[in-house]
Amino acid sequence: MDVIQTRQVQGRVADAPSRHWVYRALPRSAWPYAQLARWDRPIGWKLLLWPCWWSLALAASAGAKPGDPFFSVLPSPWLLILFLIGAIAMRGAGCTYNDIVDRDIDEKVERTRSRPLPSGKVSRRQAWIFLLVQAVTGLLVLLQFNLFAILLGCASLLTVAIYPFAKRFTNWPQFFLGLAFSWGALQGWAAHFGSLGLAPVLLYAGSILWVIGYDTIYAHQDKEDDAIVGVRSTALHFGGRTKQYLIVLYGGALLLFAGAFAAAEVPFPALAGLVAAGAHLWRQIRVLDIDNGDQCLALFKSNSVVGWLIFIGLLCGGLWAVISPEF
Repeated sequence: MDVIQTRQVQGRVADAPSRHWVYRALPRSAWPYAQLARWDRPIGWKLLLWPCWWSLALAASAGAKPGDPFFSVLPSPWLLILFLIGAIAMRGAGCTYNDIVDRDIDEKVERTRSRPLPSGKVSRRQAWIFLLVQAVTGLLVLLQFNLFAILLGCASLLTVAIYPFAKRFTNWPQFFLGLAFSWGALQGWAAHFGSLGLAPVLLYAGSILWVIGYDTIYAHQDKEDDAIVGVRSTALHFGGRTKQYLIVLYGGALLLFAGAFAAAEVPFPALAGLVAAGAHLWRQIRVLDIDNGDQCLALFKSNSVVGWLIFIGLLCGGLWAVISPEF
């Protein structure tokens, strides 16, 4: 019996980690729902969370100067927690919706046919109910924000609704994923200020390019199956030119992030985080082997490091401004 068949017998998804806490802490009957929400693969909600936290840190450190109160240059812990809960809930809801839409496709792809819906572990009706529960959780989080941020958050649902269908009509479905996954770059600023400006828009645009880049790497795992099934991706579209495209995408993302920092007038030491993130992204490109699925997955997951580097850079930039006599 091969690995995929063994995991199906054990009630686990083929490409999910086998030793995750989900399988130790939850009863077996709850496993399919955890798999629908991807609780056993937290990298998704982490990547959804980072633009939110970047935006909050960018807003908090915007225009920071000596003499500002220490905590005024740090993002609100309450808002950080709200975005954390919201990211987990909405990423789970989005994955559940994606699995409902893609059930017929997932049945034809080796890596995904063991997921709860195509394998019959949950019914479509049960999946819709679970989707509703997660969406309500996300709505409760959204209602904690100001009115502008609430309306902005509602507008994001359009991008979420379109994404699962994008691979059926464009070679750039990762662009639509970027629209959805980067929305937090706008949302965090709106939650802090109750408005938008150039800085969060540039941050959003940069995040879209970043998402296209890392999800192209991820999509190289499925390119053979995708070609057979007839769905599209940037991995198939870029092919052997993937590294060249990644240079443009990641380079463009960093330039837009730097523009966002400048527009927000954050203290220049925050750029150290961008430099470190750039070095990490360059390493991804340099070592990438598009025909090595395991490496593609590992490099995709490593983008959480990029999130940390940029976030910590923004925090340190704000704090440096407060404690520095001049800058």
